[in-house]
Amino acid sequence: MTDCGRNARPSIGWLTPIPAAFLGKDAKSECVHDPQLLFVEALSSVSLSLTDKLPCEGIIRRNSTCDFAPFHSFSRSIVRISDTGASKIMTLSLSPAKLVLLAVHFAVQADIDSLAVLAARHDTVLRKDLVLRILLTYLPETLQSNKYVGFLEKIEKGTLSENTNHDVDASSVETLAEGDATKRVRKLRLLPLTFKDTPKEVEDDTITSFLVRRSYKVDEEAGLLAELPTLLLPFMDQSAYVRTLLISTILPLLRRNCEYHPEDPIQYTLSAFQELPDRVAVNLLLSRTGAREEDLPVVGRDLRGLIGPWLVDEKKWKTRRRSIVSPNGEEDDGICAGYDEVLRWLTTQASKNWRVAVNAIQQWGGPGDADLAGWGKLELTEQQQDRVQRAYAQAALASAYVLPEASSEAIEGAYSIAAQVANLRGLDPLPPFPSAVTLLPPLAEQISEDIISTKTATFMRNDLLASSNILTAPDNSAVAFLEALILSAHLLTHAGQACTIRRAGELALLQDERDQKEQASKLIHHLNHNGPKTDDKFWLGVRNEILWLRDWGAEEVSLEATPKGVFSKLKKEFLEVEILKALLFNTRYSLARSLYEDAPDRPLDEKVLQDTVYATAMTAYDNASNPNRTRGGLKKCDEIIKAFPSTLPKSHPLAQKVEALLQATHALSEYRLVLKQGEPFTPIVLRVHSDPISIIGKILEQNPKSYTRLQDFVDLGNRMVQAGLVKQSSSSSHPSSLPHPPEQVSQRITAMCIDAALTEEDFETAYSFVVTRLDSPATGQQNDDYSWRVALQAGKYRRTARTTKPTHFGTGSANEEIRHLEQRIECLSVALRIAPGATLQEILNVYRRAEEELEVKVRQEEEREEEWDWRGDSVSGTNMPGGFSSTNKAKQARVGGSSRGRDSKEEEAPMSLFDLARATGLTAPRNLSALSGLQRAAGGALGGLGRGVVGGLAGGGDKNGSERGSMDSARSGGGEVVSPTGGSHDGEGGQQRARKRDQLKNAAMGTLVSGVGWLVGAPGPAAAGGGNGRE
Repeated sequence: MTDCGRNARPSIGWLTPIPAAFLGKDAKSECVHDPQLLFVEALSSVSLSLTDKLPCEGIIRRNSTCDFAPFHSFSRSIVRISDTGASKIMTLSLSPAKLVLLAVHFAVQADIDSLAVLAARHDTVLRKDLVLRILLTYLPETLQSNKYVGFLEKIEKGTLSENTNHDVDASSVETLAEGDATKRVRKLRLLPLTFKDTPKEVEDDTITSFLVRRSYKVDEEAGLLAELPTLLLPFMDQSAYVRTLLISTILPLLRRNCEYHPEDPIQYTLSAFQELPDRVAVNLLLSRTGAREEDLPVVGRDLRGLIGPWLVDEKKWKTRRRSIVSPNGEEDDGICAGYDEVLRWLTTQASKNWRVAVNAIQQWGGPGDADLAGWGKLELTEQQQDRVQRAYAQAALASAYVLPEASSEAIEGAYSIAAQVANLRGLDPLPPFPSAVTLLPPLAEQISEDIISTKTATFMRNDLLASSNILTAPDNSAVAFLEALILSAHLLTHAGQACTIRRAGELALLQDERDQKEQASKLIHHLNHNGPKTDDKFWLGVRNEILWLRDWGAEEVSLEATPKGVFSKLKKEFLEVEILKALLFNTRYSLARSLYEDAPDRPLDEKVLQDTVYATAMTAYDNASNPNRTRGGLKKCDEIIKAFPSTLPKSHPLAQKVEALLQATHALSEYRLVLKQGEPFTPIVLRVHSDPISIIGKILEQNPKSYTRLQDFVDLGNRMVQAGLVKQSSSSSHPSSLPHPPEQVSQRITAMCIDAALTEEDFETAYSFVVTRLDSPATGQQNDDYSWRVALQAGKYRRTARTTKPTHFGTGSANEEIRHLEQRIECLSVALRIAPGATLQEILNVYRRAEEELEVKVRQEEEREEEWDWRGDSVSGTNMPGGFSSTNKAKQARVGGSSRGRDSKEEEAPMSLFDLARATGLTAPRNLSALSGLQRAAGGALGGLGRGVVGGLAGGGDKNGSERGSMDSARSGGGEVVSPTGGSHDGEGGQQRARKRDQLKNAAMGTLVSGVGWLVGAPGPAAAGGGNGRE
């Protein structure tokens, strides 16, 4: 099968085999014979038969006669005889077939002048359509258009004329036999002038068809798109189709590939590009627009020079977009699908590369702003122009809503879009962006109530280009709303809280109070930590901006106006409180006082102001890292609480509470304190600690000898109570959770200091604190579980090598062991006085053991004293003159007395505690009288001890703690001495010393009776002693 495709490039090679189609009528072929070539073949046959009869070797002259008159006129129409030269004679002798072949030869050789002469001489054979087809088929595509466009113009106008000065070379076909010429004519495959989808108005316009097909071939075969304007411009006014092709297709492609972005040309031919869908064509034309940073200033040039001409094609305006509804409810058929794609490209760029969209809107004024190279203009009706401009303005507003970046530059670009829309649509002009940010104009009343709605929020994400979208409708209300959102986003972003325009719109339209409060809190928190500390002007501006964000200036117009801002659901009081906290946090005390205390119209109530100042002071306290009140957060806390002297005077409970807290915290700064390993103590630990009194215990553990500052710790505990740090709770039996009134706090701290002293082996200090600080519990306070325990602990203490030695003995025994036991017994007596009844047995057991140890130590001391006295007497009786044997008698008496005493001791059987109490109860009057004698003789030494125990059990007690002095006085001797039997004797020397043991024994027995006599019903000291005892 022979290829007859129209895109097959024909050939005129003379050596090419002749296809079967040209061999005769009997040859079978699917090719259709070209009518014009058949016509030429017929002419050639007639011409051959005619020339055989002509004289002069077949050359017919103008006025000659011939034997074939019927053919004379016809031959004259075929061959014109000229007298001007051999070349003319030669061409006149050519048959039509050879003329066609010669014309093809000239076209192949791009010899336009020879072809023009040949076509002018033989216009009957080389008719207009045949010449155009020959040119279309065989003229080289690389030939410059200016070489043959003039020839085309002459053909179109029919003004071809012979050029007498040009010789036509017919040698290429001169020797060719007519039969071969005919066959070769048959072989020619001339391309038709029609093309795919040829419009009806072009079917009969051969020159237009030729130009269109020639343009396609030049672009496809040679890629010389730049040659097409030269080819088509002369015919633009004669053919609307040529003008449309030139402006809407060739011009955009030529600029896109050769002028604007030659580094990345579109890989489509002219005809293929015409057939592309609008979406693909738009994206191809604008694929390199704004792709590089340096191309941003020429984005408008691309839209003006590529899209503007591309929209000139009327066919694009016949394809309407039907998804858009006009404001009057009717379908909008004034926007073409191609232009709709341009608008969608604009919004898509805004969401991906906002700089491209912003520059495009700033530099391009819409379809009317088109660069057509002076070749034409976009012809739209007035209604279409309005709709096109409205759609462009709507796309611009939509682009502002989809800007993805929350930067000052992007927000300022969005503002320029709003200003451009207002300018394009003749709306109220917008002030310059810096002025708008500074002045913050009232915009609330310009915004329609229909816009501020939860339902409207969906329009920010969907159907941005729909004419029913009230957010992108290019009117004053929508532009004012967008302006308010842009300014709000700028204020938030400038303050450190990145916010896009869409985010600002969601805050304003969704009206979620929780979301708005979170955004406002983040904003103020960021300003707290990043704002200047010394610029009142800045903070005054911040306050104005935050309040404007709430109502968009509505209160400037009317105090009763409904807020419409991004913080519209927040109460003004909440924002004022947060602003006040920010001012105090940044030490703007004078500004805060002038705004909230000294102002005639106070923004906050006095109670709210007090609570806010207190809360801010506590925040500064909690953020402090140094417990010294003259530095850091504690200093700021002190300054804040004193910043409003009229609202929070020193006498106010909150001010006193903060002052006590600061004093307590400052007191802790004097000590080394680490609650957790590797973490230094911070003030907030004190405020949140569940048992702040226990911190004093940590101080005692980590600071040696700090227990000596007992009164300082008691004052510290009292300040903790005043500061409200000590929790009032009695839900648990654990000591730390018991109620802590000031008295019990003092007792607990005293117990801590005593325990710390015992831990550091300083029994003397512990003993002093026990006998001077631990008193009997007051009425109604039965929860003191500290004092009696620590007194018992002191009573159990035993001296070691590390025990601190006393610095003075006073009137006490010089024997350290005896003195220590006496002090222990005094501590135990204090424990008996203040301990609850259930614990007395434990204390009494310890007491009895201590008394036994004391008795042993006293007896050993007496034996040593007697031994010393005996040695002294022996020396004095032997050496002194006049000595007698009385010494031996005294010695025997002493030895015998001692023996009898020891024997009597050995004979005594052990007694139980109750038997001992019952037996001693009978001797109570004698013991008490003996104690009274001791008091009179020795200053009430042992009597103080007895009265202390008796008074403790009876509800009284000696609060001066004189037990220590009483014991010392009892051992010091002198005055009346009580005998073991209750009598009294006056004596000195060994006799007096021998009775000290009995004195101490009777005193201890009396104390025991006083302490436990109530268990067995023994008479009290007052009854037994005749009222001489002390209640």
